[in-house]
Amino acid sequence: MSPELISILVLAVVFVIATTRSINMGALAFAAAFAVGTLVADLDADGIFAGFPGDLFVVLVGVTYLFAIARSNGTTDWLVHASVRLVRGRVALIPWVMFALTGALTAIGAVSPAAVAIVAPIALSFAARYGISPLLMGAMVVHGAQGGGFSPISIYGSIVNGIVEREKLPGNEVTLFLASLIVNLVIAAVVFVACGGLRLWRQGSVTEVDGGALEGRGELRDQPQPTGTGTTTVPGTHPSPSLTPTTTATATRETTPAPTSSISLTPPRTATLLSLVALVVAVLVLDLDAGLTAITLAVVLSAIWPDDSRKAVGEIAWPTVLLICGVLTYVGVLDEMGTITWAGEGVGGIGVPLLAAVLLCYIGAIVSAFASSVGIMGALIPLAVPFLAQGEIGAVGMVAALAVSATVVDVSPFSTNGALVLAAAPDVDRERFFRQLMVYGGIVVGVVPAVVWLVMVVPGWG
Repeated sequence: MSPELISILVLAVVFVIATTRSINMGALAFAAAFAVGTLVADLDADGIFAGFPGDLFVVLVGVTYLFAIARSNGTTDWLVHASVRLVRGRVALIPWVMFALTGALTAIGAVSPAAVAIVAPIALSFAARYGISPLLMGAMVVHGAQGGGFSPISIYGSIVNGIVEREKLPGNEVTLFLASLIVNLVIAAVVFVACGGLRLWRQGSVTEVDGGALEGRGELRDQPQPTGTGTTTVPGTHPSPSLTPTTTATATRETTPAPTSSISLTPPRTATLLSLVALVVAVLVLDLDAGLTAITLAVVLSAIWPDDSRKAVGEIAWPTVLLICGVLTYVGVLDEMGTITWAGEGVGGIGVPLLAAVLLCYIGAIVSAFASSVGIMGALIPLAVPFLAQGEIGAVGMVAALAVSATVVDVSPFSTNGALVLAAAPDVDRERFFRQLMVYGGIVVGVVPAVVWLVMVVPGWG
């Protein structure tokens, strides 16, 4: 049995054990990276740790630390109320506002994880406050980021268009951008309906009463409300492909006026808001690292207002950090020993171009669900060059299909964007939310590559 095949089988075993036993998958993945790296790939410790995602570790810790402070001093509550006022109380519009916001950020040049790191904590705080499915809100944020991610001036768009030019393939920047935007918009609409978005429309709108309480309009006061934790459930004891959240009826929301100070701008909240603005400017304008910037701002806030920040370190999503870093370290071992290249070259050698095209789309989706989307696009597009040169498949459609397949799966909890969503969700059963993201990511991996192949590759675009 080849070392590459052994490494893939070990990864499958890690998934099975983590699913059936109460063991953090990241811890299992670290053990697997040590065993496979040492015994199969003949790597030393430095070679194994070469795949450790140090930058993602800092992003997860820094962003969740900063937003834990924002939750503890009431800043996120203020932002939620401001969002409600912005859409005139229409809660159902908020997921689409978040979709548009992250899409706009990536379209003008923000790196996708940076845009998600900025928007996801606010979006998921809103979801927890108003009983919206965190899966719905997280998916809207990630798909929004990917929807704008291939504009001609975006990071992803510039990289893919540069690879196309370097490989001397026909290209169309507008087609690439529109393909990603339309696919992510359609997926977002499906998730919105499947995860209770229509129920949010039927509820009508809400208004602020004396600075904090909620008052119903339309059918809001007559409808059962989701539990206040903002959690969603997966039927049964195992992950289910159903995306529809289970809710339980509760009493009508209170309309007793809350103290005006509950959402007023206190000095700590003002400073936290300025820190969030500084994070946006540092990432989008100054091109600084999102994780290092966030953790620096969090430390400054903690030093000035230690009482508000005392519990924030404990609220960093440490289990999520272990999970993501462990899995990505193992994927790094796979990359070091050539497993990913081995699989791609095996598919590229198939003599049937259309079959090779759909398999490359699936490899891009599966690998990207655990690793760098940009990295996998940079590897797969050159692998497609030999059969694109035969003229049986349109280059524009194939490149667009590969790009969409490799990025739309970033809702996976093992990808950077999915990990940020998982880490940023407050007041949820995190293990259950992880399973939901994993199931949803699996559905996207299983369905989208085939659909984009059928729509973009089979007709022979370009």
